[in-house]
Amino acid sequence: MQYGGCIYIMANDFHTVLYIGVTSNLYARVKEHKEKFYPESFTAKYNCNKLVYYESYSRIEDAIAREKILKKWNREWKEKLIIEVNPDWKDLFDEL
Repeated sequence: MQYGGCIYIMANDFHTVLYIGVTSNLYARVKEHKEKFYPESFTAKYNCNKLVYYESYSRIEDAIAREKILKKWNREWKEKLIIEVNPDWKDLFDEL
């Protein structure tokens, strides 16, 4: 049996730091980032607490493949991707 997953992008309040991740439970994972559940993690250290973008996939393998692609993108491409669906860079967590 295969399960779905999501890729997501977290940003800090000033949009100067971006973090790309993959998870099978987006709500729970973003909540962990916001609560700094792992205090030594990248997102905790750089205050990446806003969910600014996500994509859902029916297979986790597809989400992992997409994450690997996005991590190779330059900053400008990532920003364009975010702006296409979230031009105000609002926190999408409450919409989950």
